[in-house]
Amino acid sequence: MFNHVNYKKIVKILFLFLAAYFAGYGIAKFTDKSSNDVVQTSAEANWGLSFQQEGEPPVANATADYLKQYNAYYAQDTEEKVIYLTFDAGYENGNTAAILDALKKHNAPATFFLVGNYIETSPDLVKRMVAEGHTVGNHTYHHPDMSKISTKEAFEKELGDLEKLFEETVGQSMVKFYRPPQGKYSESNLKMANEMGYKTFFWSLAYVDWYEDKQPTKEEAFKKLLGRIHPGAIVLLHSTSKTNGEILDELLTKWEEMGYQFKSLTELVGE
Repeated sequence: MFNHVNYKKIVKILFLFLAAYFAGYGIAKFTDKSSNDVVQTSAEANWGLSFQQEGEPPVANATADYLKQYNAYYAQDTEEKVIYLTFDAGYENGNTAAILDALKKHNAPATFFLVGNYIETSPDLVKRMVAEGHTVGNHTYHHPDMSKISTKEAFEKELGDLEKLFEETVGQSMVKFYRPPQGKYSESNLKMANEMGYKTFFWSLAYVDWYEDKQPTKEEAFKKLLGRIHPGAIVLLHSTSKTNGEILDELLTKWEEMGYQFKSLTELVGE
């Protein structure tokens, strides 16, 4: 049996332990139950998701209502089995043609969020995207951490310079769709994008496909992309991914077999 002194010591130690624990986790974190990714519930952070149940929309670290006031989206609230395909493209490494081929085969519209380097080095692919009915969105000119850009002038330059380059390359104005690089954002960013007439798009399904020297296997990709698909999903894939180039035709087929159809973000926002 503990004496009185030892009991007080134990209570003190337990108190200190709990204090330290909640100091580290007091900003409300939750865990992706299937992958152990930790996500912060913050309005100004890296975009993050927690998948609670297979086939159901994830919980995001900003609510749809919060985002709506800035014309920002991460999924559609619907029971309809619809998927919105998006691709982030920082550079071209030989996979985009296969991706475009698969999209054309399935008559699936997509939005490609491009940076300056991509448009400069791969103008023919950009023209093909537009010619085949896809939307090209703004992923900024230099792909910086936009949450650290606090001035309106610097923010507008990142988006405006890409708009100009796209118009010079394709001969038409860019659709005002914006995706923050790496999903890093702040409330002031959302306000500035909205003031520029942009709609901001995050995502409700993605997987780790961006490491060129550590590509996921087909099985790993299907496990995440088939198990986590849900009605109204905005799917983020990287066009730099060799795996995505190889599996996209089969992936779209499997989604179709699950009853899904593909729509453009322009339909989501009514443009």
